[in-house]
Amino acid sequence: MDAIYIPQLTTAPERTEEIPVQEFLPGLETLTPVRGRVRVKHHGNYLQVSGQAEAIMTCTCNRCLQNYNHRVMVDANEIIWLDEAAGEPDDLPLEREVAMEDLVETLSPQGYFYPNEWLYEQMCLEIPQRQLCDPDCPGIQPNAASTSDKPVDRRWASLEALKKELPG
Repeated sequence: MDAIYIPQLTTAPERTEEIPVQEFLPGLETLTPVRGRVRVKHHGNYLQVSGQAEAIMTCTCNRCLQNYNHRVMVDANEIIWLDEAAGEPDDLPLEREVAMEDLVETLSPQGYFYPNEWLYEQMCLEIPQRQLCDPDCPGIQPNAASTSDKPVDRRWASLEALKKELPG
């Protein structure tokens, strides 16, 4: 996806640009290309950005450590304020208190909007934090063929074999 020059949006029909998406996003490992659309509308002092997209990615279950496929779907809407001071370096201390109203996205009205970066961020926000292959996943099952009293997780089998070889 190409960057959108923000002043050029004011001359677009209805001050809107709609971008169809069907590609792999850099930095986002998916099995299928990200498919959907991103819509950017110029409202004078802000951009209204919305997008719907989906892709399939491979996740690792937090309980059993098996891989499974998960459909990541995005349906996002965001307002990005246009501010002349956006992008200028702040000569502020590294630690400072920030008011809630200052927690907004801003871009320069003479700058560019990068739809691929915006969509990447939205897709990352939709990746599940708690990854489970199944809500009833029992987790890792202990190896019942263990020679000791305690069950041994199959991932520790090599270490258990090495431990038996070492002098007592």
